[in-house]
Order: sequence, then C-alpha cells, then structure tokens
Amino acid sequence: MKNLFLTGSALAGLALSATPILAADKAEVLTNYANIAEAKYQDSLITAKTLQAAVNALTAAPSAEALEAAKEAWLAARVPYQQSEVFRFGNAIVDDWEGKVNAWPLDEGLIDYVDASYGGPSDENTLAVLNVIANPSFELSGKSIDAGKITPALLEESLHEADGVEANVATGYHAIEFLLWGQDLNGTDHGAGNRSWTDYAAGETCTNDNCDRRGAYLKAATDLLVSDLEWMTAQWATTGDARTGLLADETAGISAMLTGMGSLSYGETAGERMRLGLMLNDPEEEHDCFSDNTHNSHYYDGLGVQNVYLGEYIRVNGALVSGPSLSDLVSASDPALDGEMRTKLANTMQALGRIKLTAEAGTSYDQMLEAGNAAGEALVMGGVNGLVDQTQSIERVVKLLDLGGLELEGSDSLDNPSAVFE
Repeated sequence: MKNLFLTGSALAGLALSATPILAADKAEVLTNYANIAEAKYQDSLITAKTLQAAVNALTAAPSAEALEAAKEAWLAARVPYQQSEVFRFGNAIVDDWEGKVNAWPLDEGLIDYVDASYGGPSDENTLAVLNVIANPSFELSGKSIDAGKITPALLEESLHEADGVEANVATGYHAIEFLLWGQDLNGTDHGAGNRSWTDYAAGETCTNDNCDRRGAYLKAATDLLVSDLEWMTAQWATTGDARTGLLADETAGISAMLTGMGSLSYGETAGERMRLGLMLNDPEEEHDCFSDNTHNSHYYDGLGVQNVYLGEYIRVNGALVSGPSLSDLVSASDPALDGEMRTKLANTMQALGRIKLTAEAGTSYDQMLEAGNAAGEALVMGGVNGLVDQTQSIERVVKLLDLGGLELEGSDSLDNPSAVFE
C-alpha cells in the first residue's frame, strides 16, 4: 500500500474556491453513484445468467457451436463486470467479496489437466496440479475431501484459496474462462486457448477424460457466479448494506469514490495488470489470459473510472443511468481542475482504445508484451502513462474537496521497479 497524495508545499499552488460544497450536493452525488453501482451489478447478473444458460446448453448437448456460444456469453459478461471494478478498494463490502468472482492469476492445474510444460507442485503451492476434475477424493490440509460430486459449495468452501494460497482460484470468471478456452500455450505469439468441445462430450467422443466431471465443474462455477452476483446486486438496492453504509457518512462516501478511482487507475491496472506484465514480458500476467480478452478488460476498467467521475453509465440495454457527479462538485469550486480531470480521463480512454483496436485488428495483447516489440510496448505504456497521469489529478481533486490523504493501492512495478526482479 502506498500513500500517493501530495501534501504541504507540493500543493501550495492549488486554487480553492470560496464557494462551499453543500452537503445536499454530496448526498445526491452519492445516491447517483449507488444507482450506477446497482445498475452495473444488475447488468453483470443479467449477462451471467445468459452465460449460465449457454453453459447449461453446452453440457446438455456438447458441440463446437455450443462451446462457441458459451465463450461469446462469457466475453459479453465481462463488459459490465469490468466497469464495476471501480467500486472496489473504497467499498470494503465489495473488496472483501471480489476475490470470489474475479481473482487472478490462477494455478489452473488445481482445476483440470494442464500441459506438461506447466510443471508440478511447488513449495509455494503443493496443490498446483491437484486436478480436482480427475480426482473425486484428495487430501487437503491433512483432511480427506470427498469431491465425488462437484458442487458450488465444494468449490467455495474447500477449494477456493485452498491452503491459504491465493493462486488456488477455484471460482469466478477466470475459472470459467479456463474451462471454456483451456490453457493459452502460444506464449507471446498470436492465439488464445484452444479447448475442444469434445472435452465435454460423452462416451468415446470424450477427450482428456472426465468429461462429465468437467461439465459438472463448469456448471457449478457458473451457478456460483450467478448467486454471488445476486448477493452483490442486493447490497446496492435501496436497503442494501453497501448503499446504506455509503450514504451514512457523506465525507467517507466521497472518499470511497475517489479511493476506488485512484487505486484501480494506479496500482491495480497501471501497475499490476499492465506495467508488470510488460516488465516481465510475460503473457501469464494478462488479466484474461486464456481468452486473449485482456485488451477489453483494461478498456472497461478505464471506462469504469470515467463513469464514476462523470456520474453516468450506459447499461447493456442502451439505457443511460446518470445524475449529479464528482465532476459537478469539482466544477463548482475549480472549473479548471474539472476540465483537467475530464481531459485526462479522455486521454486515458483514447490510449486504452488504441490497445483495444490494435488487438481487434489482429495483434493480440500478449504479442504486445513480447520482448523487443517497441510498438507493442509503446501501446501498453500509453495506457500506463494515462492511468498514472489521471491519478495525479485525482490527488488534486482529493485536496480540493478537503478529504485528507487517502491510501491508494500501489505496485512495485511503478513504485519500486527493481523489486520486481529480486
């Protein structure tokens, strides 16, 4: 964790308006923020239910077409969810829950078969190649686990973060992603995972064994994702704990908004998700590494930050949710700073948009990470620099609104680069 906020003489030149920010204005901004959160989790739930239907169709009647439909549903589900990540960090109820649904990177050998190049158990993770799909019983922390029936409860209570190892990700979007695409064995060459639909087939058509258990795992993980999103959606409803907690303290609520914006911009996306992978030239550091969807993950994370500042969100059905915003609060006291913040957010989205368009044109994100790819490095660093730059303006907004120093997520890749290689 790193306190990034400037103090004292470093911000002496910051112009402050004598116009007070009314408490009622803050309440309206917070209500709109909660409305946007509710809408994003509703959309995440809607698209997860579409994914659930596609998974059910795949496991009931496996085919190449059914697998492709499930993949497309997974990709669509990522769009609203990634925009919701900005509610992390400042909202403890979200941050405490998020690891169930979007944890990464994962040691996929915990779940299913992996290529021989993957290796075996390590001192850091003795369960790295457990392959629960192939093993209906196993030892875990000195206890015998009955995995004869793969259920959401088994995944959540026994497997996820087993032995206290964060890489033992057994639930959420990325576990589902791995089960749909399989490993991406292309390194920094073009291409995503290439799992065959026959991994879910019955009888002699089944490939890589345990097709029925693989289907059961995929269904259990998808059902659990839906129930987790149902729970979080309820937290942002009128009487939900996330909404009522946010509205109970207006200063803390505004601080939560800016903490989420700054932490997602700086340490999480610019640092851990982008700069680190570029420093290591490692496609395993991609956020959506099995599907080669990382360009979209970064783009929609950035859009989520912009959503919060502007107080608007376009739903998956095209409806606009909007209202009083942080931009309104800032503009009331310092129009120039508001213009600066808006410009930097737009610049970041342009840089992330270039990454997205390049990937969609055929140069995938993992190719951009290849050592010696100057053009790829420039694209990724464009996004990193934009995110870091907008965080500096977020710091100025915090000072303007007299919120004190907020602790943002840091990253060695940005704060102490030499430590990455130690």
